[in-house]
Formats: sequence, C-alpha cells, structure tokens
Amino acid sequence: MKIVALCGVGVGTSAILKVNAERALKRLDIEADVTATDIAGVSTIGADAQVILTSSELVAAIGKTNADIVVIDNYFDVDELTAKLEVALG
Repeated sequence: MKIVALCGVGVGTSAILKVNAERALKRLDIEADVTATDIAGVSTIGADAQVILTSSELVAAIGKTNADIVVIDNYFDVDELTAKLEVALG
C-alpha cells in the first residue's frame, strides 16, 4: 500500500505529515509506504497511491487521481490522522 503526504513545496509540512501518518498507521497496525512530496511531484509519485493526504487548500491542485484524497486539518494531530486513515483504508 502506498500513501502520499502532500504539501505545497514538499519541504517541511509534508515531512511532518509523513511522520505523523506513519504513527497513525502503526496505531492501526497497517503497513504502508508513506512518501512526502509537493504539488509538482504528486502526479508522478502519487500515480499508484491508494491515499493522498493533504490540506483543503491543495485538493484542487492534485488533478485526476484514482487515490482517495483525505483532507487533514491539523498535521500534528495523530488522532485525526488515525481516524481519517481508518475510514479511508476501511
């Protein structure tokens, strides 16, 4: 399973989201490859992703994808990430 953590520039915010998504997945006992990227790389890196994690401001910039797009309000809130990933991954 592949999950993409997306931010506008791909430097700090996506790295924070990646680490916290990995913590959330550990809580759910789900193994996945979580990759941090920016808008420019999402079409390539996210091409085979099952889930794209991002903010509401970036959803429109993602473009066409087969992945579930999950909007995260607080990248530091592991409880939010856990709940939303649990729903997305069923």
